[in-house]
Amino acid sequence: MLAATAVHPRAETTDRAVARAFLTLLAGEAGDKAHAVRLIETRWEPSFLPMALEVIRLTRSAEVSGALVRIMEREAGARLGHDLNAWQRKMWNAPEARHPRYAAFKSALYSLIDPRFSAYFDTAGETLIRLDEIVWGGVRQDGIPPLRDPAMLAAEDAGYLEDDHIVFGLSVNGDARAYPKRILGWHEMFVDTVGGVPVAGVYCTLCGTVILYYTVHEGVNHELGTSGFLYRSNKLMYDRATQSLWSTMLGAPVVGPLAGKGIALKSGAVVTTSWGEWRRRHPGTRVLSLDTGFLRNYAEGAAYRDYFATDELMFPVPALDTRLKNKDEVFTVLLARHPEAPLAMSAAFLAANPV
Repeated sequence: MLAATAVHPRAETTDRAVARAFLTLLAGEAGDKAHAVRLIETRWEPSFLPMALEVIRLTRSAEVSGALVRIMEREAGARLGHDLNAWQRKMWNAPEARHPRYAAFKSALYSLIDPRFSAYFDTAGETLIRLDEIVWGGVRQDGIPPLRDPAMLAAEDAGYLEDDHIVFGLSVNGDARAYPKRILGWHEMFVDTVGGVPVAGVYCTLCGTVILYYTVHEGVNHELGTSGFLYRSNKLMYDRATQSLWSTMLGAPVVGPLAGKGIALKSGAVVTTSWGEWRRRHPGTRVLSLDTGFLRNYAEGAAYRDYFATDELMFPVPALDTRLKNKDEVFTVLLARHPEAPLAMSAAFLAANPV
């Protein structure tokens, strides 16, 4: 792993020196930063772009960001200025050019924010997704705190819920539970035991996915949490034992010691419905208590209210499909015989054309 402290780059001539130079732009003295810029400019190659963009996103120095933008524009022949989203889309729509020290750089860089982040990238494990598409979400590990073994109430005691409030319902071995969206929106994950089975429910607020995973695989219970990073605007999980990064969509590790080991968690059924309808169908259900141990505004619709007030994305993605608006809800069908060709249907279309 690279040291996170500033290192004078002039005496170094290896790939390590380049990675250190980028770190120096964040942690070094003014003179060291000037030398670092000259080294980066002299040795520039396309694999430097991901490191440059991550430094620009984190630095508070207009001088540093301006110098890097000037170099990038000259080398790439593109006038994108300080539009980081445009630079990232340009990078992601080209073949990946990964610098030999990029993983170590990323490990050292984000360990400045949370030392636990270093393990995500400083591993000898496989990487099944592009490292430059892993974007920091602005929080520390479990900074959006999962609800672990949360307190539950009997349905008749859940006076805080109205019949039209949205809940995510599930039933395992006859044990019915309801997890209100108004609560889960602030936590994005619950880790629980339902019907005697360890599970994790993952709610990615940014993309609207709600997935239940059975967390035991081949006798090992993978204790999952919120990594603090995203991939294509979809949260990445981590497991406590190895700090591997897991895809929320796939229920599988994609970076780190467990990646490429054939691990894929089995998913279960989750129903998104109203509290009144779920309670009618499952009168013996239990439901999350407001006593979560955290101070949040759990009012209906409060979580991410500003985000859903517009169609703008919080984090960039490689490409946009203009057939629907970014945040239009869709119902997706995955066919067992053709998993590579999912079918997405607009929720608005289905509401207007019930089947």
